[in-house]
Formats: sequence, C-alpha cells, structure tokens
Amino acid sequence: MATTERDYYEVLGIERGASEAEIKKAFRRLARELHPDVNGSADAEHLFREVAEAYEVLSDPERRQTYDRFGHAGLRTGGFQPTDFDLGNLSDIFAAFFGDGVFGSPGQPRRARGADVSVAVEVTLADAASGASVHVPLRVAQTCERCHGARAEPGTSAERCATCGGRGQVQHVSQSVFGQFVRASTCPRCDGLGEVVATPCSACDGAGRLIGERELDVDVPPGIHDGQRIRLRGEGHAGALGGPAGDAFVLVRVRAHEGVERDGDDLLTVAAVTFTQAALGTVVSVPSAEGDVEVDVPPGAQPGDVIVVRGRGMPALHTGRRGDLRVHVDVRVPRRLTPEQRAQLEQLDTALDDEAYRDEGEGFFDRLKSAFR
Repeated sequence: MATTERDYYEVLGIERGASEAEIKKAFRRLARELHPDVNGSADAEHLFREVAEAYEVLSDPERRQTYDRFGHAGLRTGGFQPTDFDLGNLSDIFAAFFGDGVFGSPGQPRRARGADVSVAVEVTLADAASGASVHVPLRVAQTCERCHGARAEPGTSAERCATCGGRGQVQHVSQSVFGQFVRASTCPRCDGLGEVVATPCSACDGAGRLIGERELDVDVPPGIHDGQRIRLRGEGHAGALGGPAGDAFVLVRVRAHEGVERDGDDLLTVAAVTFTQAALGTVVSVPSAEGDVEVDVPPGAQPGDVIVVRGRGMPALHTGRRGDLRVHVDVRVPRRLTPEQRAQLEQLDTALDDEAYRDEGEGFFDRLKSAFR
C-alpha cells in the first residue's frame, strides 16, 4: 500500500515537466535533509519514505506516465508497491536507487544494487478469474557460492586499489585561462570498485556472480488484467559486493478466450438464436471465463437485446467484487427458403397483427444505444 496520497511532484518540490536530472537532484537533496540520522523530527521517517516513494515513481518513465494519466489509483491497479527498505544506512538507500554508491567512503568497496529483470507469463482467462500460481523460469545473475560474492579465491582477499586509494574514481586536474578544472572519472584499474583482486575466484573468474537458471513461483491474483505487471522484490540480479538484489517484474498476458471479450470487470459474449427461438423464447449455453452458462432468452427477444447475468464476470483486482456477464442477443434470420416455407411464413405474417409487434420496452434506437454502452 502506498504511504502517501500527496501529489508526487509536490512532494519533491518540482514541476510536472521536470527532467530526469531535476527529479534525481531533488530526491538527493531531500533525502539528505530528511533521513532520520540527520533530521531529528518525529515525522522524519514518514517524510523520508514519502520522498523515496515519489522518486521511485517519477524516475521510472512507465510508472510516471501511468501516474500522470491515472494518479495513485492507476499505480495501485498496476500492482505498484513502494520499496520497503531499512533506513539505517543512507548510502545503501542511494545505492538501491542509483546503483552508484554515492556516499562510498575511501577504502570501502561500494556495493551496487543488482539490475531488475523482466519476464512474461501467459495465463488463461479462467486463471485470471480465479487466481493461479505459475512457475516462471528465469535466467539471473546469482551470488557465487564459492566466494560468496567476494570475487577472490577462498583463503585470499581483495586489496585496496592503489591507483584511486579505494575511492573508485581518479581526478584529472587541468589548467586553463579560466582557472583550474578538476574532472573525475572511473578508476581504470579497479573499474570503480575501489579494490583489486590478485587471485580471482576460480568459479566466477572474479566476477562475484554467475548467470544461472532459477524458477519463480508467481501468485497471479484474481482479476488481473492483460498487460499488468507483478513486482517480486529481491528476485532480480544479485547485487555486486553484497549489494541488494534487483527486482523481477512479471508481465502477465491473459490468453484470448474464444467467444468472450473483457470490458473492465464485465465479460461480453453473444447468444445466437433463430428468429423463431427469439419469438418463442429458449435457453442457450454461452461461454464465460469459468465454463459455459445457461441463459434464458425471453419470448420476444429483439436483435441487440442484452441479457445481464449478475456476478458471472471477472473479480475486481482489489475488492474481489465480481462484474457481470453481458449476453448480446444475435437473431438469425433465414436467407434461403423453399417455396413451401415461404408460403408458410407469408401465411403467418398475415395472421400477425400490430398487437403482436407492439414494443412495450425500449425502442430500436434506445436498444442500439444500450448495446453501444
């Protein structure tokens, strides 16, 4: 559940058209001001989490677009849950968001959060209606079991990089007519890690991680829509040097169900009846998400009539309240008649008077508008 319903742009103090760099700068500034280690006010933790949640949404282009269009409700429908992190270390929090160890201290290797991973899974409409547990194979970077992510062969250890002094960056100073310029770049010897490994682990070749196969058990909630994503925290690629793992995002595709269309939490289908069945009334079997449903077509049913079967639609994602099954009546009129059949119909038409056709309900145009609705 989101920790705030405040406008995210207001929380970060930025305009709605703010750039990615402006969003990042605002978050860094506010995070430093509001972290409980720095800010002693009683509501510091709550305010910090508000700022972190706002950044988590606005820094992701897809989430930001959803929020701009549909607000907090759109994020909840899409399954967004703000990151629940330990507030004990600000550098770890910054690394989780930026992966850059912005507060790394000299001599301390900078941990980096693992990358997120995306995978798609296909479920049936019945699975989407009742919920399902599916197994999803995944290829992810996992912490090396031999060196436990330390990168060095067991019995040895990494050493502080002599080139950068463990900072992971080197500075280049140049002079110009405007004064002295200092440019920082990633250390070429340690690749920004702040340490070097003389004897790399034989299993992972000093990477600290290995790509491996893993199977995730994903709980697909009842009522999920096609194209929604499920976030599994910590199931992505392992972090570097003991950093937190990334997240896995499971894109759910709901397989088309023959004869059924979805409209929000309602399901739409068609009952094809002959013109005599429509006149006399009949019982037809129509498809739904969880099997066929028997529907009573009343005598005198008209083309385009909609029969509503309450509670046989899809469950709402958050409340569980079920939508309806809306059955559109399609009256089939014979196209080819024998002379005898034609004569019989002409005789019937003569016998029917205006009273037989009198419409006691909606007129044709009203039914047409209802069908479109």
